[in-house]
Amino acid sequence: MSAKNQTSKRWWRQMLTPGWVIAALLIGVFSYYAFTFLAPWQLGKNEALVERNEHISAAFEHDPEPLSSRLGPDGSLGDGAEWSRVVATGRYTGPDVLLRLRPVDGTPAFQVLTPFTLDDGHAILVHRGWVKAQDSTQVPDIAPAPTGDVTITGMLRADEGVHPNAPMHEQGYDMVYSISPTQVGDLVGQSLASPYLQLLGDQPGVLNPIPIPVLDRGNHLSYGLQWIAFGIMAPAGLAYFIYSEIRERRRYAAEQHEMTALVASGATTSETPSGPLAVEPDSAPAPGPDSAPAPGPDSAPAPEPEPVSRSATPPARARYGHSRSNPWATKPDEERY
Repeated sequence: MSAKNQTSKRWWRQMLTPGWVIAALLIGVFSYYAFTFLAPWQLGKNEALVERNEHISAAFEHDPEPLSSRLGPDGSLGDGAEWSRVVATGRYTGPDVLLRLRPVDGTPAFQVLTPFTLDDGHAILVHRGWVKAQDSTQVPDIAPAPTGDVTITGMLRADEGVHPNAPMHEQGYDMVYSISPTQVGDLVGQSLASPYLQLLGDQPGVLNPIPIPVLDRGNHLSYGLQWIAFGIMAPAGLAYFIYSEIRERRRYAAEQHEMTALVASGATTSETPSGPLAVEPDSAPAPGPDSAPAPGPDSAPAPEPEPVSRSATPPARARYGHSRSNPWATKPDEERY
């Protein structure tokens, strides 16, 4: 195929090589996941943090509300009620249930969950705080919840859902892996509302209160925007490299076509006949063998050529770096060289 035909070859056929096809597939898959999973994941976390911060800020802008005003008729969490500060009156009932394998500020801890029965007969799970684990795995002594009627203030939190790992009974306590009022209610034999109440400091029955989250959005927004940018830049970079490759191939084909034309024009010039050589008028013909003057009687005879001495010829060893004679050679050998 000539260079001209290669130039006219469709560009997409030039790129149908395994390397380019695999690169295009990988970049396509990456961009798809960047737009459909990675970017929405980070942007969704940013939106959730913004909503949480707004609820926490609003909760401390007014006095705590009665618990019943933030719960639905069936005991479910009302719309936008998470992180609301509420007040409830009742008494602690039922045994403590421990939340395991969840450190607090990097400290191995057990978090204590205790059912709380309200004055109206309904019950809610109360998160009383946390205690530091002994030797990272042992349950320390836990102060019991007060008896009798008390009034507590806390923040409403949503059900975390049931953890895949089943509850376990160890060291005299039922232990769970997530805060699920439904699961804890099954363990203690009580029907609990779907949210739970996280105690604030200086409340009856509180241990070490769980710290309130810092009102910070983090880097999730920038991460989401970066994934969007990566999803755009990857195909754009592939398109640029494809364009550069096609341009380079076209330039190479044009150079090959030009060189072929130059070679063809040079061959045509060399085949052109140049004609007979002209003889300059002033040039004299070269003397032939018969034009030499005959030797006269007074002319001196031509000197005979001197015989070439074999000793003047360098020995064969001179070709290999030196002319030193072979000390082990015999006399005839030395005369021969």
